[in-house]
Amino acid sequence: MRKVSFAEFGGPDVLHLVDAEEPHAGPGRIRIAVRAVGVNPVDWRIREGQILGAHPIELPSGVGLDASGVVDEVGEGVEGVEVGDHVFGEGSSTYAEFAVLSAWARMPEGLTFEEAAGYPSVVETALRIVREVGVRSGQTLLVSGASGGVGSAVLQIALDRGIVVIGTAGAANQGYLRGLGALATTYGEGWVERVRQLGHVDAALDLAGSGVIRELVELTGDPQKVISIADLGAPALGVRFSGVAGSVPEALSEAVDLISRGKLRIPIEKSYTLAEAAAAHIDSQAGHTRGRRVLII
Repeated sequence: MRKVSFAEFGGPDVLHLVDAEEPHAGPGRIRIAVRAVGVNPVDWRIREGQILGAHPIELPSGVGLDASGVVDEVGEGVEGVEVGDHVFGEGSSTYAEFAVLSAWARMPEGLTFEEAAGYPSVVETALRIVREVGVRSGQTLLVSGASGGVGSAVLQIALDRGIVVIGTAGAANQGYLRGLGALATTYGEGWVERVRQLGHVDAALDLAGSGVIRELVELTGDPQKVISIADLGAPALGVRFSGVAGSVPEALSEAVDLISRGKLRIPIEKSYTLAEAAAAHIDSQAGHTRGRRVLII
């Protein structure tokens, strides 16, 4: 099969499309013929050698956590899924023609493979950080860097739970945030005051790692009410860094429920081929994403 691999840590140029042996489904796992792959910031952070604790790797290594596709192998002890089922989920080395998944769910009706690949890790992260930050119905959550995949999921999940959301993003994405039901404002000079004019902030999430931790603590009044998924320096300021836990069946089940009820929809900003994985990483690192980026197999 063909897969994307890297033999050293570094920039996008270390990614190469190579011939590789097919993986197979061990006990408790399934294998899919991959149709689409979600491109996540953690992918290029791992490629650079930034985040290795939750995902220790040996070089050369494959790339990718999320995928959608058609089940073609079912491992020992796995029940409730059959060869031919359309699923989405989380595994390892998913930038490939075949991948083994450790967590999965059947794709909701009406969802394309391209769309489905954008959900697993994003929804798990969104559900986890909304829970960890402790925001409740009737309170206000500030989301810094709200227009990307995780931000899009956080906004919709929070609003479904009766939480008021203030989102910051670039000028071009203000209408997008408002369309999702958030109060929106731009980042940049004066952004703290613009947020204050929109309302009191009970809790805050840093999704972009743009150096705003001090301001988020100032707005909430308590570092325990702030969580970052993107700023590795957050703990030095008393703020929890919530890394990648990986998709779990419960998160995927909740994603299916939200999607099926029409409460969650994350658009695809751009699609790439496997051979364009480096370009996808370059675009992802540049930020300003509206929704998700995916690779199509």
